Amino acid sequence: MSAVFGHQNRDLVALAQGRVVGCLPLMRCRGLLGSVHHVSVPYGVQGGPLVAEDAGLDGDIESQLVEFALRRARAEGVGRLELRSAAKLECPGLTASDLYVTFKKGLPEDAADVLKAMKKDERRLVRRAADTHGLSFAEGAWFISDLARLFLQSKQRLGSPGLPVAWFEALGRELGDAVALHAVRRGSELVAVSMSFIDGDELRMYYIGTTPEANRSYAATSFMIAELQAWAVTRGLRVFDLGRSRRDAGAVKFKRNQGFEPQPLHYAYGLLRSRKLPSFTPSNPRTRVLRQAWTCLPGWVSSRLSARLARYLF
Repeated sequence: MSAVFGHQNRDLVALAQGRVVGCLPLMRCRGLLGSVHHVSVPYGVQGGPLVAEDAGLDGDIESQLVEFALRRARAEGVGRLELRSAAKLECPGLTASDLYVTFKKGLPEDAADVLKAMKKDERRLVRRAADTHGLSFAEGAWFISDLARLFLQSKQRLGSPGLPVAWFEALGRELGDAVALHAVRRGSELVAVSMSFIDGDELRMYYIGTTPEANRSYAATSFMIAELQAWAVTRGLRVFDLGRSRRDAGAVKFKRNQGFEPQPLHYAYGLLRSRKLPSFTPSNPRTRVLRQAWTCLPGWVSSRLSARLARYLF
């Protein structure tokens, strides 16, 4: 994040008798209009304080990390402290938000059982994707530039800037074997590319880019999700994470059809100079004109502007 977007490290570490017993990953991020925020973590679904299981007074260490982060953010004139926590934080000075939910479930022991967890209509779409439309599934680190290209196109269709290829390349370098890149082809045409992360026994499907016809005509995303789960099972992974969505987003119904149920994310904010929770989301009516204008931009303009704006859309 520092190298690609220029955000500054503000990590906190808790020590007890010379041993690390907790940490709070933080980045100092500058917003579009000059505001500054401390975020745990930018471009991430989950963040917040981490405490060692054998640390003893877990809640005390967690609270001390958050309290210190609030004091430092206030001293530095920060707009807000943003903690993207999966677990509920019982710390004074924080405002909770239930805007986002996440989707996670256990994987079957047999890859052949993946489709059984999907709704009947989704199973039919996935089978038709392979049998009728001839979609195929492939793995390869060389798909990274294709991911950046298709992700940019997908975001523009939604009226939003994309992310630069340098970001995806940096993730590949930093995380190495924990990164998995997969593609869906129809003949020789790439119709979808995804980037997932392996974390312990979990596979987290994180980024996906698609062509305009990929889902409208071929159900490529449903096919990708099914194939990724089967791929994870064959590698001994036990949990599949389908990422977050806003509670009011159409993606919630889609993910439920894949056999996933929403689970709350307990994001919490220390509102300092900022008086309101962040609202720059597609569901905000005030962004509608901007979104519509963005969809009309030529591709090369969207690409250049995205490279400049991505650092502000953390």
